[in-house]
Amino acid sequence: MPTKITTFLSEVKVELQKCSWPWDPKEKGFRRYKELFDSTVVVIMAMLLLGGYVALFDFILVNVVHFFTRIH
Repeated sequence: MPTKITTFLSEVKVELQKCSWPWDPKEKGFRRYKELFDSTVVVIMAMLLLGGYVALFDFILVNVVHFFTRIH
């Protein structure tokens, strides 16, 4: 009689086999992970651009607030 953990793990295995993975299992070597690598590069570039935008906007706002709040 299978335990709950064994049943759970077998169901997880069945569900994972239904998944679409971001690599081609037929390819060998680094080319196998091309889609995964390309997606990772896109995410890193987007985060760098977003981080740069936020940093620039923060810099501008800090200087504007400082300009209007400093005592003459």
